Amino acid sequence: MATTMTFASLTTDLQNYLERGTANDTLVFNQIPEIINFGERRCARELKVLGYVVAATFVLQANLAVYPKPDRWRETVSMNVSNTPTGTAVRQPMFPRSYEYIRLYWPDDTQVSLPKFYADYNYQNWIFAPTPDAAYPAEVLYYEQPALLGPTNQQNWLTQYAPRLLLYACMIEMQLFLKKDASAAQALYDREAGVLNGEDVDKILDRSTTRQKD
Repeated sequence: MATTMTFASLTTDLQNYLERGTANDTLVFNQIPEIINFGERRCARELKVLGYVVAATFVLQANLAVYPKPDRWRETVSMNVSNTPTGTAVRQPMFPRSYEYIRLYWPDDTQVSLPKFYADYNYQNWIFAPTPDAAYPAEVLYYEQPALLGPTNQQNWLTQYAPRLLLYACMIEMQLFLKKDASAAQALYDREAGVLNGEDVDKILDRSTTRQKD
């Protein structure tokens, strides 16, 4: 019978991999929820796969150049904007630039037009140039840190589509916590990550050129 990984089952798996008696491992076992979250963050930081890509729509407001990024944003993939405020016209790409480029290209925020460029203003916000002259519908694709697992959130993309990767990532974090050699777990993790990246390399556009296998 097929089984599906959950936060609870992963917790049990990690306890079993330790091969220790529960009575003597309270300190270690109490650390497992945090170890799982560290493993999830490792996966999200090191992998660029379709499972982490989220599409979101928003509206650029007139006379406003700085906008908050979505919760759990990690990295922007691409953006596009409607070339008319109604949103029914053809969408066109907005191009990523550095913050310094934005300020050089559009030094006066009070001047407005259809936005063409965006940049990271800081970790929580983007800045656009030109400053919008109307309310333009826009769309962003970005890599997200999925909601972390816990007692009230038993599953996410990793548990459903990459359970072995998550298990190996957690084993690395467990070995680091125990101050032991994590090289064996790292090798398993690297191999699984390579498989996932290899599967996605045929599917992802990056984004104006097709990615090829090395």
